[in-house]
Amino acid sequence: MEVLPAINCNDFECVRSKIEISSTFAKWVHIDIVDGKFASNLTWGSPEELTKLIAEYPGLKFEIHLMVTDPETQTDIWLRAGAKRVIVHLEAMTDPVYILQKCKKYNAEAMLAIGPKTEVERLLAHKDDFNYYQILAVYPGLAGQKFQDEALAKISFLRSHLSRAHIEVDGGVNNETIARIKAAGADMVVAASFIFESENPEAAYQKLQEA
Repeated sequence: MEVLPAINCNDFECVRSKIEISSTFAKWVHIDIVDGKFASNLTWGSPEELTKLIAEYPGLKFEIHLMVTDPETQTDIWLRAGAKRVIVHLEAMTDPVYILQKCKKYNAEAMLAIGPKTEVERLLAHKDDFNYYQILAVYPGLAGQKFQDEALAKISFLRSHLSRAHIEVDGGVNNETIARIKAAGADMVVAASFIFESENPEAAYQKLQEA
C-alpha cells in the first residue's frame, strides 16, 4: 500500500513542520488546499512557498489536493510551483481536457476525486483520460473526520471497472480502516491524524504501508 502523509494546515510554519517530519520517511506528501468556498474551512495555499519547500526537500514529491471552486485556474498555478500530482474534484471541474493538458505539459499526474455525496459511476465518463482516482471518505475540508463506510462500495465498484487504475482513499485512514480499504481495492491512501498525532509518526506511517 502506498501511503502519503496528508498535510492540512492553516499556516506555512505548520506546513513546513509536517513536511520536515515526513521527509525522514516518505517519498510523497499530500497537501490539502481548501479555498473556503468548496468547503467551509480555509487552509494555507501559497504556491510561492511551495516552490521554496521543493527546493529545501528535493527528495520529496508533492501531491496537491485542490478542494477549490476553480480547479482549472489553480491547477496551472500549482503545477508551475512544482507539484508532481494535482487532484481535482469532479464536482468542481469544468474542463478536464485543459487540466490533463496542463499536467502533461509539466510532466505531472492528474487525479480525479469525488466526495461522499457524488455517485462513483460518474467517474467512468473519464475512464479513458485519467489513470488516478480518489475516493474521499469524509466530507471535504477538515482533517480528523471519521471514515465513512459507504466509501468501500465506491472503491470496489471503481476497481471492478478500472482494473489498472490507481485508486487513492482520503479521510479517516488509520490502523483499523486500512485493511478494509485495501480489501476493497485501493492501492494508495493518505493519512493525516493517524500519522501526525502519533507519538512516532514514522512508525504509524510504516504500519499503514505494511497493511
